[in-house]
Amino acid sequence: MSKKKLGPATSAPMGNVPGPVRVRLKRLNCNEAIPYPYDGQGREWWQRLKNAFGTASSAFVEASLYQLIAAARLPGSGLSGIAVNASLAFVEGAKPQGEVECALVMQMACTHTAAMTAVAAFAGTHGHGRDATQKASAASRLLRAYTAQVETLHRLRHGGSQFVRVEHVQVNEGGQALIGNVRKDGSGGGEGQK
Repeated sequence: MSKKKLGPATSAPMGNVPGPVRVRLKRLNCNEAIPYPYDGQGREWWQRLKNAFGTASSAFVEASLYQLIAAARLPGSGLSGIAVNASLAFVEGAKPQGEVECALVMQMACTHTAAMTAVAAFAGTHGHGRDATQKASAASRLLRAYTAQVETLHRLRHGGSQFVRVEHVQVNEGGQALIGNVRKDGSGGGEGQK
């Protein structure tokens, strides 16, 4: 059975909707690269990046690209165009509205990559060995961090939700009403009485 090297996967655009924004990397050395347009359309590419990052700031886009290049790496590899483009697709799919949301979404993309790397490292130990506990702990912490980031993004977009229950209570003359949590033993009744 022969193994074929897979080329870059592209999603089939629906109608006139373009595929996800992507970058190519020109490697300067093993740790640095310069991003450039995937298809040679510089001005359109830059505008698509601004739209993907939810910003009008070219400086924010440039800084964000370099941050993704530095942080988005596949396990056991250095710089990776695949990892950077996957992170870009993650960011674009989240549709951040502004720089704060974009920064959080970028953190989420990188935390997800790191968490999956930690899970794979733990899986490689088969639950045995000296460092299995450390790898499991690292994976667990990263997954909790990702969950917290998702919740933070939800709160940013929808505001902090508070549960308010309104009930109609009628208190006749001479009666008393307790406001607050009431326990079976009667303690912790409430703060105000009427």
